[in-house]
Amino acid sequence: MLIENLKKLKSGTDIRGVAVEAGSPITLTDGAVDIICRAFAAWLSAKYSKKQLKIAIGNDSRISAERIKKTAAKAFIESGCDVLYTGLSSTPSMFILLKQPEFGCDASVMITASHMPFDRNGLKFFTHEGGLDGKDVDEIIAIAEKGGFTDAATRGKYCEESFMDRYSAILVEKVERACGKLPLKGKKIIVDAGNGAGGFFAEKVLQPLGADTDGSQFLEPDGTFPNHIPNPEDKCAIKSISKATVKSNADLGIIFDTDVDRAACVGPDGEEINRDSLIALISGILLKEKAGTIVTDSVTSDGLAEFIKNNGGRHLRYKRGYKNVIDKCKELNAGGEYSPLAIETSGHAAFAENYYLDDGAYLIVKILISMAQQAKKGKSLLSVISDLKKPVEEAEIRLGFNEKSKDFKTEGARVIEELTKAASLNPALTLAPENYEGVRIGLGYGWVLVRMSVHDPVMPINFASDTAGGNKKTAQLLYSLLSGYEFLNLQNLQNFLSL
Repeated sequence: MLIENLKKLKSGTDIRGVAVEAGSPITLTDGAVDIICRAFAAWLSAKYSKKQLKIAIGNDSRISAERIKKTAAKAFIESGCDVLYTGLSSTPSMFILLKQPEFGCDASVMITASHMPFDRNGLKFFTHEGGLDGKDVDEIIAIAEKGGFTDAATRGKYCEESFMDRYSAILVEKVERACGKLPLKGKKIIVDAGNGAGGFFAEKVLQPLGADTDGSQFLEPDGTFPNHIPNPEDKCAIKSISKATVKSNADLGIIFDTDVDRAACVGPDGEEINRDSLIALISGILLKEKAGTIVTDSVTSDGLAEFIKNNGGRHLRYKRGYKNVIDKCKELNAGGEYSPLAIETSGHAAFAENYYLDDGAYLIVKILISMAQQAKKGKSLLSVISDLKKPVEEAEIRLGFNEKSKDFKTEGARVIEELTKAASLNPALTLAPENYEGVRIGLGYGWVLVRMSVHDPVMPINFASDTAGGNKKTAQLLYSLLSGYEFLNLQNLQNFLSL
């Protein structure tokens, strides 16, 4: 039974499952954690041709972390690996630790399920080359399925040492190198950690840089997430940090997801700096340093593309999925085309200068440097994106497949192919010249992107308009084009039209 379920625990490049009994049966069991960790040790040993390994383990604030940590540590120790337990950690810190030779670690495991509900948890693996990709995880699962593990003749050793103070000092030092000591003195900057692992940022990064952090909220770790979901894309979470920023008269509000690999901001007026605005802000900062190509996911706006071009860069919209945009950024640099950033609208941002690691804290550090530099010129941080054109309306609708669907992947591909053909024949519509996912259509007053979810029977549709009422016009066009597909469930589109 366990072996049969291992593949179901794979989630992209991670292992994830139900870890707490809260209405659904536990799938990330002790047995699953044990056999996957033993397989990871075997995979590492073969990869490095090395029997004596040292593996670091860290976790976010989830209530299942202690159980999973004990099981993982036991599996590694019995496999002959030394274990360094770092306690409450951010996901990016577990990779940066591998770059510190004094720790002597060969790999690391972060126990996290990112922004998912409190009853979920998972395992994220790192080597010195970076986070594992999906193919690597498949290989580990295949090793686990074969089983046959035996305890090593010599068991590994266990020790505990936090890395977060050292990691925080690295971030502080980066800002100080660029701006000098106490560059944020006189600035009020607050943090919302959502009771995840990001509370360290207020005390250990912002305060040493001189910032006033009074008004920060939900910094204490609490894996039940009692206040809001720690997710920069969640509307309630953004509303919470916006309200706190305005109430505190802060110059900037910062919000992290549970394990701090994503982040977003809000300005002094509480307006969110997220999605296209966040991408524009960090792109504008980087392009002032050196012109290059900014790689994003596919749902970014035409206004963002224009902003990047006007700031001396090239905008490459690529496939959804943070690993996809990171890999594309790496590919461009390897081929001689300078690309400083891979970023998703979800807040995943990976810098070429920082090992292509998606690190929410590093993203914010780059923004803080710009904030301090702009202040010296008498300008605000948001002056960087003063010329960003924003759509008047934006929307996302997710269409499902009904009981008449037999193969959603084939059917979805057919819809996209036929929409592409229809758009090419309509003089009022324009196909995006460079598109890597689904079909993106220019409408004259806006745009629409129709694509398929990678794994699920869902067709997400993103659209934006430069004029009021344009989205309804787009939705009506979509309804007329899609109503002939009997396997599509158009209810969400109908609901949008009835608003």
